Amino acid sequence: MSPKLPVVSGADVIRVLERIGFERARQKGSHIALIRRTEPIKAITVPKHKELARGTLRAIIRQADLSVPEFLEHLGQI
Repeated sequence: MSPKLPVVSGADVIRVLERIGFERARQKGSHIALIRRTEPIKAITVPKHKELARGTLRAIIRQADLSVPEFLEHLGQI
């Protein structure tokens, strides 16, 4: 069973994704699109909100091919 997800901001999630190789591609309103250009190419959209819903955060973690413990480890390093 994976650990409980904390409440984090969109800015924190963006910092974690940039740490693992994603780059900001564009922004429309409060949503920022990030892309990882290595194979396989991945694109993830993150809402830059003060608090992300846990379901949204879990979906972003899954799209980034991370496990919850890996995400939490990277989050602790920022």
